[in-house]
Amino acid sequence: MKTQNEHWRKKSYQKVTLETKLLVVDQILNGQVSTRLASEKYDVPRTTINYWLRKYSTLVQQNTGMSKLDEIKKLKERIEELEFVKDFQQDIIADMELITGVDMSKKSLPKTLAKEIELKKKNRLKENGSMDVLGLVNKPSIKGSKPNKNNK
Repeated sequence: MKTQNEHWRKKSYQKVTLETKLLVVDQILNGQVSTRLASEKYDVPRTTINYWLRKYSTLVQQNTGMSKLDEIKKLKERIEELEFVKDFQQDIIADMELITGVDMSKKSLPKTLAKEIELKKKNRLKENGSMDVLGLVNKPSIKGSKPNKNNK
């Protein structure tokens, strides 16, 4: 039991420099430490750290020099790059399925991706004819075409 002489005293904290505040905010935003761990490590209340996060996180973003429009532009470029990679990978899978005759995409990929690969295979077959086991193209013959006179 507590005696009358014991008072609830507010815990006193040392003054924290701006560099330390920015360091704490940066560590939390980068996922290096949690708010609770930073509170224990730097002996600062969590509410104070949350205040720093609100106040200085925008300052950190401004110091990186990237505006929201620049960030959106960069993200759109990244999306285009990833779509190109996806199309390239789908082309390779479609070619491999045509060469081997095994439907790998139906077994291991989501239905939407498997459908896209199936469409790519159909388009390849329309363009190139059919492929044999070795991957050689059997183009459909065109009736009425003249044989090459240079062949002996």
